[in-house]
Amino acid sequence: MRGQPVTLMGEGSELRATSFNRGTGLIGTPLSSRLPRGQRVTMSKTTRETSPENNRPVCSNRKARHNYEILGQLECGIVLQGSEVKSIRAGKVSLDEAYARVRDGELWLVNCDIAVLPQASLFNHEPRQPRKLLLHKRELRKFAEQADHKGLTLVPLSMDLKQGKIKVVIAIARGKKLHDKRETLKKTEAQREIQRAMHRKR
Repeated sequence: MRGQPVTLMGEGSELRATSFNRGTGLIGTPLSSRLPRGQRVTMSKTTRETSPENNRPVCSNRKARHNYEILGQLECGIVLQGSEVKSIRAGKVSLDEAYARVRDGELWLVNCDIAVLPQASLFNHEPRQPRKLLLHKRELRKFAEQADHKGLTLVPLSMDLKQGKIKVVIAIARGKKLHDKRETLKKTEAQREIQRAMHRKR
């Protein structure tokens, strides 16, 4: 009896279709080998968007929560070149010295270090060039007014992949005084000690 296609197997963005022989109960040869050259069985858009590879943290600003008191935060899109997207997906990005600023009615991410992609050659990017952040005008006005009127700062907290799209979380923050930083450090050390103690008991 002829084999019937029953399942898709594989990893990443490409899947491999196989056939099943009802008479023998055996899996047959991959259907992909029977397809005309150049044709592939690929993941649906929904499957790609929900895959772990397209929904994960990329990097975080390790200094932000130590140096600032976080008062509010907002998730933004970001305008990127192709080489920047590839570097970010590879984890070659740092937010440690980055900040956000409002300029000409738009929000920009400044001093974010995205590593140059060697194979991009002529189409490469400047590692620390300003990058436009995308958010609704109403949200931008709210953030800008709070930052201006209260003397607050806009700092990036993290960069993440969500459904394959790169998102940046920007926070409205107030700089901590020295004793606040010491208190934060004590709490962090206490939490680490608790975690180590729990690990030893296991």
